[in-house]
Amino acid sequence: MTLSTLYRTAAVAGLASALVLLVNTAKRAEVIPTTAVTQLVAPLAQVLALALVVALFARTGRRSGSFGTVAFGLNFAALALLVGVEFVLNLVFPRVDDATVDALRAGPLGVALTVSSILFLLSTAVFAASLWRREGPPRPALLLYAAGAIPVSLRTAVPEAALQVGLLLLAAAICWLSLWLWSTSRDPLPA
Repeated sequence: MTLSTLYRTAAVAGLASALVLLVNTAKRAEVIPTTAVTQLVAPLAQVLALALVVALFARTGRRSGSFGTVAFGLNFAALALLVGVEFVLNLVFPRVDDATVDALRAGPLGVALTVSSILFLLSTAVFAASLWRREGPPRPALLLYAAGAIPVSLRTAVPEAALQVGLLLLAAAICWLSLWLWSTSRDPLPA
């Protein structure tokens, strides 16, 4: 498999991630119903975004030296942790009563959810900054990616409308970055 094919495959995964984010947003806005299927696919946004982040790093970020490598590692870890967060939020919490949810949030799970959110907030900003430093992905898309992560990371502290806007910003950024990756997949890597 060529690098171009890998980049294009990651771009398709990114577009699928953006689509899942749009489904998640529509579900939260009650535009579409919450069903077992919409709950089950919710974590796929982060799973698919992992492929895009790896490809963006391989295509551009790895030229940012140690800073880029650390930024990528943190963002990759944060997205992986968010897969677990999404499973809990979509597949566990809706199946238990509010008292159980409160008890779970008051214990180690609450700490894990908070740490995952803070790591996502910080790592997304740092990863976007590492990509910004080099010629590559469109800078407005990187700004959208970092801006969208803010309300998503702070989901328990912001109004629902702000969370939905954050999800839409992330979806737009991921779509834009995916299209950039696809369109440049055959280009030689800049020095």
